[in-house]
Amino acid sequence: MAMLLGKKVGITQIYDSKGKLVPATVIQAGPCSVMQVKNAEKDGYTAVQLGYEDCRAGRATRPQIGHSAKANLTPKKFVREMRLEGKTDFEPGQSLDVSVFNEVKRVDITGTSKGKGYAGVMKRHHFGGFPGSHGTERMHRHSGSIASYASDRGHGGNLKKGKRMAGHLGYDKVTSKNHDVISIDTENNLIVVKGSVPGPAGGYVVVKKSQKN
Repeated sequence: MAMLLGKKVGITQIYDSKGKLVPATVIQAGPCSVMQVKNAEKDGYTAVQLGYEDCRAGRATRPQIGHSAKANLTPKKFVREMRLEGKTDFEPGQSLDVSVFNEVKRVDITGTSKGKGYAGVMKRHHFGGFPGSHGTERMHRHSGSIASYASDRGHGGNLKKGKRMAGHLGYDKVTSKNHDVISIDTENNLIVVKGSVPGPAGGYVVVKKSQKN
């Protein structure tokens, strides 16, 4: 299983073998602790649950403390589960580091995009807006008409689901795929990948072996 939890450190630039300057992202992947191992006989499916970064006891709830104690671990700030096919050799309390990616060439990275608050349709959906002249008054960045009784005949005059309107922009779960692995630092648990990664510096990410390649 080539999967780790980690934290985005930041973005930098690195010269490749051809001397071309390419953007790169540094991620601190692991060490992760195995919080729980699920099997088909008891839980109905096979999975492994990983935890990253210790949480202070005062910040953890009693269920979190009890769940971690079963594996003789302290509560973790970031916990995720990954389903597996067939039986697994992982055991609760086991530690995983960035060396699991030593033979991996490409990875998929899942993170939470930057939240940008409440945004209008021009910023959120790239609408063109109204004309700048020809009688337009205080409507330049509006969305225009949003519904009519003829727009969804047979279903009433309500708005259709998925209508593009102003609203909350960002802070979504985003998966960026097929990042080339540039280098791995096993001593500091760092992995450097090509390109940008969703989320701000310091944001939690899930790093997996690429599924397409």
